[in-house]
Amino acid sequence: MVYHDQTSMGGTGGVFLTTHWSLIEDSKSDNDRSRALIGLLLDRYWKPVYFYLRRKGRNNEESKDLTQGFFHEIVLNRGLIQRADQSKGRFRSFLLHALEHYLIDKRHKQNAQKRIPKDRLVSLDTVEAPVFPHVHRDMTAEESYNYGWMSALLDRVLSDVEAKCHEQDMGIHWNIFNDRVVQPILKQQASPSLENICEKYGIPDRKKASNMTITVKRCFQAVLQEHVRNTVISDDQTGEELQEIMQFFPKSAQHF
Repeated sequence: MVYHDQTSMGGTGGVFLTTHWSLIEDSKSDNDRSRALIGLLLDRYWKPVYFYLRRKGRNNEESKDLTQGFFHEIVLNRGLIQRADQSKGRFRSFLLHALEHYLIDKRHKQNAQKRIPKDRLVSLDTVEAPVFPHVHRDMTAEESYNYGWMSALLDRVLSDVEAKCHEQDMGIHWNIFNDRVVQPILKQQASPSLENICEKYGIPDRKKASNMTITVKRCFQAVLQEHVRNTVISDDQTGEELQEIMQFFPKSAQHF
């Protein structure tokens, strides 16, 4: 489910079983693991890479071609994986540094798509390119990259939370949370009153509706922490990432 692919949120997929750095270390001596890792990295990072390129002034097609070129030439061919060093900090910062060097090398070259064998990488032509948000006009390219990473992460978190709610027969809980919290944030509008929520879903009183919302909020917090923990190498970095992600929300929602 894509929540706001205009695009404050976007992307799909499951949760990493361990950190990106650990997966990279494991993959260096195992070709099958390496190729599996490439698919996961493409799923997680094509959107922030695309946003970065758009903010650098590339149009939609150029950005898609360069995104594919970057993953094929730098990531798939294992140059990036072999150079990966977790002591240098967050993986997304490492990837951005590699992307910047890739663009320098490609400055006088065009149409990277022609050099990518069709059977080597999933075509981004099968993925609807996100609409570049107006908010990016005031961002640097690096800020757009981080925005894309956070929005994709949050979409995966919300998808997991929704799935967990339905698995636990809490579909109404999710609907209330979606109406009261998610949609108002995405649409930048006021939340419906608890009275309206109770009337819409046949909830007997405000307190019960409020408690149902709190239950899903706690699930959201737990899933978010799990996703973030899978991208860093220490609990300290988890806290730092969560603080940064909270800034992604409007002030009215930063009490998550």
